[in-house]
Amino acid sequence: MKPKHTYRGVVLSKAAHPGTAGHTGLNVPPRPPADQRVRVGREVAGRGGKAVSVISGLALDASALAELATRLKKLCGAGGAVKDGSIEIQGDHRDRLVAELLRLGYPARRSGG
Repeated sequence: MKPKHTYRGVVLSKAAHPGTAGHTGLNVPPRPPADQRVRVGREVAGRGGKAVSVISGLALDASALAELATRLKKLCGAGGAVKDGSIEIQGDHRDRLVAELLRLGYPARRSGG
C-alpha cells in the first residue's frame, strides 16, 4: 500500500501524484492562437541608457502573463516586470527570448535593429 500524503498529520485526499496523466511538472500557459503577432524588441528610452527587452503582442490574461514573465526572467537570469500587457526583461536577451517563445509555441519574431 502506498503511503498517504500528509501535512502535519492530516491526510490530504486530493494530493497531486507526479505519475498521474496530464501532469507536466510545469504550469505552462495554453498554446496561443497562431494569429498573434508576438514581437521581442529592445528599448532604452527613459531608462538612463539601460537596455530592456520588451515582449509585446501576447493575448494572455494577467495571471498567465505574469507566469510567463516569471519563467522568462528565470531563463535569462534577470529581473523584469509586466507593464501595460507587455513583458519587460532587464538587459538585451532578445535572441534567447525568441528561441524560448518559439519552443513554447508562440509565433515570436525579433523586432528592431
